[in-house]
Amino acid sequence: MDNTVLFGLTEGEIAQYGLSVGVTAFILYMLFIVFNLAREAKAGKFGTFILFFVLSLGMLGFVAKSVIQWILEG
Repeated sequence: MDNTVLFGLTEGEIAQYGLSVGVTAFILYMLFIVFNLAREAKAGKFGTFILFFVLSLGMLGFVAKSVIQWILEG
């Protein structure tokens, strides 16, 4: 049985690419939201730094996980 689904890619490969692109787009959108929040609150340089630092720690964990997996596989 042939497992190719679309353009010679398997379902798992399509899901992996979709997850990577989707999560990356979501992270970029969340960074835009944090920037917009800092701008509307007139947080200043230090306040903007604190907002980005605190609200971006979860995203940093996800990126670190991906980098660690890439290093261990390569």
